[in-house]
Amino acid sequence: MSTAAAMRAYRGPALFCFGFRPFFLFGAVWAAVATPIWLTAYAHGGALAQAGIGLDWHIHEMLFGFVGAIVAGFLLTAVPNWTGRLPVVGAPLAGLFLLWLAGRAAMLAAPMLGLPAWVASIDAVFLVVFAGVIWREVLAGRNWRNLPVAVLASLFALADVGVHLRVEPAGLDLFLRLALAAVAMLLALIGGRVTPSFTRNWLVRRGGPLPAPPAGRFDQAVLIATVVTLGAWVMSPEAGAVGALLAGVGALHLVRLARWRGWRTGAEPLVLILHMGYLWLPVALILMGLSAVGASVPISAGIHALTAGAMGVMILAMTTRASRGHTGRPLAAGWGTSLLYVAVNLAAMARVTAGLVPDLHVPGLIVSTVLWSAAFGGFALIYGPMLLKPRPDLRPA
Repeated sequence: MSTAAAMRAYRGPALFCFGFRPFFLFGAVWAAVATPIWLTAYAHGGALAQAGIGLDWHIHEMLFGFVGAIVAGFLLTAVPNWTGRLPVVGAPLAGLFLLWLAGRAAMLAAPMLGLPAWVASIDAVFLVVFAGVIWREVLAGRNWRNLPVAVLASLFALADVGVHLRVEPAGLDLFLRLALAAVAMLLALIGGRVTPSFTRNWLVRRGGPLPAPPAGRFDQAVLIATVVTLGAWVMSPEAGAVGALLAGVGALHLVRLARWRGWRTGAEPLVLILHMGYLWLPVALILMGLSAVGASVPISAGIHALTAGAMGVMILAMTTRASRGHTGRPLAAGWGTSLLYVAVNLAAMARVTAGLVPDLHVPGLIVSTVLWSAAFGGFALIYGPMLLKPRPDLRPA
């Protein structure tokens, strides 16, 4: 049975007929809601701060809650195409989603529950089970090319477990760096496949010079260098040599991006945004590198270029494109989607500026939060109806 046939045979709620639907929709809702919750606690304290909604909660929920949901939705949709196996749908998919939802509820209620071991278990089980699902599908499909994806999913889950096991909050500790490095590698690996591929498809229809292929020796060398550099950063983030490596690898990613000819895609925001999202990755690596070598660049600027910039923009690029494509809509961005792209990029710029310019820290946080919530809340409003309804051309006869 093909993926399309499996979807036609499915008779349950449309929300659980493919992995991208619940995780893209509710991941975006959580992104739009969780950041204002934290900013309110940060600015005013009060009951929210007393309930444990602090910086550690914000970091965890943006990284493991929001990004974790989107990674799950993307891979549960992409892996069946990679392996030729049937997608996870129906009750198993609903069960995975409920595990994610339980984790968000547990993290919100953690101080009131007073049971850290239970909270940790409830939250961490989702990513552990999800990583197991990815391993099962990749191994059963003998899809050896995507073993690195399964490894990165496992490292991400391991990082979440590690964050819960630490005795006291430790800021940007080894486990958070491991999670950031795992997601950065997913962006470099998968973003490096889809961006030139979708660009090539679009340019073929339009005519003109085509981008470089995405899997040449140069790309392989850049990915290997990125693995080594991020591994070194996880272990020794403040070493000057590591900072030089980060800046150097960032420059290599700029060259890689330039080879994909993104400047020729300005007529279609749905393609251009992939290049803009990938651009944030080398920007983040260079800022992180400058911070490590002692330049007047706080590490928070580089980290937020990676999270709000590379992750946030690429997530919105992929969720809009995948939602349109997998629900049978034209692969073209309307004005509403284009505004989402503007908002998320401005949110990232404001957040990085807040780290670079101390006098703009609080205004930058406020502007960034408003724009971030507008981008992902807008996604939920525009794309929610698509994600909640069956795809018209795959409805059962």
